[in-house]
Amino acid sequence: MRIVTLALMATTAAFAAPPNLTGDWKLNIPKSDFGQFPGPSSMTQKVTHADPKLTVETKQASDRGEFNFTASYTTDGKECTNTGFGGAPVKSILKWDGETLTIETKGTFGDNAFTMKDKWSLSADGKALTVLRHFSGNMGEMDQKLIFDKQ
Repeated sequence: MRIVTLALMATTAAFAAPPNLTGDWKLNIPKSDFGQFPGPSSMTQKVTHADPKLTVETKQASDRGEFNFTASYTTDGKECTNTGFGGAPVKSILKWDGETLTIETKGTFGDNAFTMKDKWSLSADGKALTVLRHFSGNMGEMDQKLIFDKQ
């Protein structure tokens, strides 16, 4: 009986719905680590998530100006194309790894090709979104940790 119960629990966990990332998120600058890049002075993300559809509206301000962009994705492992900074296309593949959403994006910024790998995870209480980001490209590699608070 114990083996049947454990098998049912494992099966239920394997088919559990991924967390819903929907919300208005504000970057917590003091808790974030921007690595070698200068951090923004402000950043918000409006996430609309009805799995497998995910839309992220980002507003960011920094010394280089203000940037607003919207990206539409699916979390089913199919390639999604959006417009990156400077109007160049970027291609992303999103997949769930348990309760963590992995996003691999490839594109160019000017003459520099880059790959950005994100891991998005929601806190147990649903009030914080952590994005672990790894950049790699012509200019080297870098890691960031972005902490967003739900508004």
